[in-house]
Amino acid sequence: MTDIVATLLDIPNVKVLAVDLIGDEVHIHVESTQSGTRCQHCERPLRTPCGHGRERVLRHLPVFGRSTFIHLRPIRFACPDCRGNPTSTQRVCWYDPRSPHTRAYDDYLLLQLRNSTVADVELTEGVGYEAIMGVLERRIAKQVDWKRIKHLQVLGVDEIALKKGHRDFVTIVTARSGDQTLLLAVLENREKATVKTFFATIPKRLRKQLRAVCTDMYEGFINAAMEVFSRQVKIVVDRFHVAKLYRGAVDALRKAELKRLKKELPEAEYKRLKGAMWALRRSLRNRTVEDVRLLRRLFKHSPLLETAYYASGILTHIFDQARSKRSARYHIRRWIALVKGSGLRCFDRFLKTLDKWQEAILNYFGDHDTSGFVEGLNNKIKVIKRRCYGIFNVGHLFQRIFLDFGNHHDLQENPVF
Repeated sequence: MTDIVATLLDIPNVKVLAVDLIGDEVHIHVESTQSGTRCQHCERPLRTPCGHGRERVLRHLPVFGRSTFIHLRPIRFACPDCRGNPTSTQRVCWYDPRSPHTRAYDDYLLLQLRNSTVADVELTEGVGYEAIMGVLERRIAKQVDWKRIKHLQVLGVDEIALKKGHRDFVTIVTARSGDQTLLLAVLENREKATVKTFFATIPKRLRKQLRAVCTDMYEGFINAAMEVFSRQVKIVVDRFHVAKLYRGAVDALRKAELKRLKKELPEAEYKRLKGAMWALRRSLRNRTVEDVRLLRRLFKHSPLLETAYYASGILTHIFDQARSKRSARYHIRRWIALVKGSGLRCFDRFLKTLDKWQEAILNYFGDHDTSGFVEGLNNKIKVIKRRCYGIFNVGHLFQRIFLDFGNHHDLQENPVF
């Protein structure tokens, strides 16, 4: 019977002495069959036991739905080489001296915590808040371990707000290596100095592999990357942030024109323009026959909006084409001339931005690097924040991101993405 229980426990180097059923709990008494340990002072191997320490009660994986506890009196060994012959408690691989659980149960708690909250796990497992947070502290790092990262191709930098109303920004630094997304840092703010300091910590072996840094048009991120990486790495302003600006200009013109048309058109005719916003925003492939009819009615009353709409479409087409940086520069210059010659003023602000960051925007062409993988991760982080009613400690936020989206089958001491 005890041999069967030992097999089911799946714990190496232990012998089952007794099994007790107390209420709904299973209590298993074991002893270690591992030989020796190392001195806690001099690290010399010790072979001669000299008694046992206090009994430890460790929570283990449930057995048939019952809470399971392992009772162990760890063996102690005296060191003949150290002064006073101090004793050392045997260290084994299946539990941590700081933990009230076995390592297997620690892993089980982490899996329960994925896509959940500490409060939920407390209720379902009957484990205290401090015990669960202790598992996080022992098993998941709060910052990147560069030794575990072998390849680094593209960095992505973006910010998220920890509080509503765009307050308390933190910077999320991620990387793309092949088809894998790596979390590198959650920085406490979005200041240039903070981001620059982090970039400087990237080992030289990884900097040599780095091809591009993708970001939005926030100067702090761009300047930090330029100062650390110089011209060795391309600084790429993400194309989707660029698209957001020029499409936003068209949307602002739409609002102004519809406001004008509401005053000038009969009520029945103006109602026929309902849904114009979505018709303008839909891509060509997703546009319905009704969308086309609606746009024709709208453009009949607002030729200026029609011009802006098609100008926006031309620029999108330029970004969608697989073209070289030189070719893109030529076509974008032609687009700028087209807009300036059309009399459109809605793109004035965008043209200033385009002039300021033209090189970084054009760096998109060629390899077509984007920070789309950053945006995807940011959306998931927002879900974590809502589920946990906010996480304001950047170290804990790093841990929860790893826990929810990392490889939970490889939970080692202080793991990272």
